Amino acid sequence: MTRKDRIDPDKKDAASAWVTALQGGDGPRYLRLVDFIECAVADGTLSPGERAPAQRTLADLLGVDLTTITRGFNEARRRGLIEARGPLGTFIAAPRAELAQRVDLSMNIPPPPQGLDADALLREGLSRLLLRSDADLLMTYHIGGGAAADCAAGAKWLEPVLGAVDPARLVVCSGAQSALAALILAFSVPGEVVLSEPLVYPGLPHAVAQLGRRLETVATDAEGMLPDALDAACLMHNARLLYLNPTLQNPTATTLSEARRRDLLRVAQRHGVRIVEDDPYWRFAVDAPPPLARMAPAQVCYLSTLSKTLSPGLRTAFLTLPDSAAHARVLAALRSFSLMAAPLTNALAMQWIEEGVADEIFQGVRAEAQARQRLAAQLLGPAAGENAGIHLWYALPSYWQARELAAAASTEGLAVAPSTAFEQRGGAANAANAIRISLGAAADRAQLQSALRRLSALLANDRSAQAQVIV
Repeated sequence: MTRKDRIDPDKKDAASAWVTALQGGDGPRYLRLVDFIECAVADGTLSPGERAPAQRTLADLLGVDLTTITRGFNEARRRGLIEARGPLGTFIAAPRAELAQRVDLSMNIPPPPQGLDADALLREGLSRLLLRSDADLLMTYHIGGGAAADCAAGAKWLEPVLGAVDPARLVVCSGAQSALAALILAFSVPGEVVLSEPLVYPGLPHAVAQLGRRLETVATDAEGMLPDALDAACLMHNARLLYLNPTLQNPTATTLSEARRRDLLRVAQRHGVRIVEDDPYWRFAVDAPPPLARMAPAQVCYLSTLSKTLSPGLRTAFLTLPDSAAHARVLAALRSFSLMAAPLTNALAMQWIEEGVADEIFQGVRAEAQARQRLAAQLLGPAAGENAGIHLWYALPSYWQARELAAAASTEGLAVAPSTAFEQRGGAANAANAIRISLGAAADRAQLQSALRRLSALLANDRSAQAQVIV
């Protein structure tokens, strides 16, 4: 007879909803218990005011040590999910009121990882940095594009994604936006066309316009850019530069299959088009195909920023180039407006990479992003994309238009990004009626849960039906 069989039947019935608490998922069991409580409250399996099983009963039911349950309950209590009422026991807590709090679901930043103290990481990291480095050196000019040690650290960070990277072909930039501008300057001239998908990261068209180039769009389907449409666009515009965000694309969260990637690479190679692969989300994806730069390194300039995996405050991005000539051109372009990455934060980022702290932070960020995606799926239903990464693309019901929904959400204390913020001229055939929901800016899951519930209620509000009522 097992431990579960020996439990009193009445107690077992009362605790039946908890049987799945540790099934599936990754990470420590006590955190999986906390995730269960959070998700069960979100989907109504557990209700505020409902009594939780006694810790010893739950330990027997789940077949784990009592310390695992105690640790999980302590963390759940810290997050405001449960509350202890003395001899009465432990109860599911009522949602915390956040009526006056504005929640930003429009800014794509990585969520704060659970169990990692950002203040302590910064204090310890900077303390070690100052012990190893001369403060005067950190406060003076540095080599543009990164010193040899910086490039070596960047190559180490990119190795799980790209394989072995030659540090001599790597440029350290102060963020992805400056890297994009340098690439546009280096590989096109004023008046030339840069190709992209119709729905694209807004920083690209801004840079293209400011630098005197033109952005033209290439038709897509549900998977991404169409090879035949790219072939036609290359012929029509005589373009030399193509921008792609092939994995968990911003904003649509779609990922190009390996077959589609190879087809696009063949078209671009036939027309002599250089590809800029903006790839900040590859590490979040589940079974992602190889990056374009790994499939065709001589054809692709690969860009990866720490802003989406660790923190925007580091302002560090890595750019790998196909050869030494391309490296020299990009470095010259970059120096025209960005002499160097900020030495202090750049040194901290490189130290974290070398020490393994960066990977530890990312693992926490990815686990938190996955938990937030599950929470969003429970509250909003299935959304486009892989349910991975730090944002999702939500197709709106016919009675809502994207701009109107964003305006209505604002009155509810929510910020969301409408599809119109990403649509480019020439993309009318692919016009979408959707919003991008970013999951990282909310301070914690409780705040995100409250925000998503408010958004869900708003999405269900069919104002067209209400308008037909005459009184």
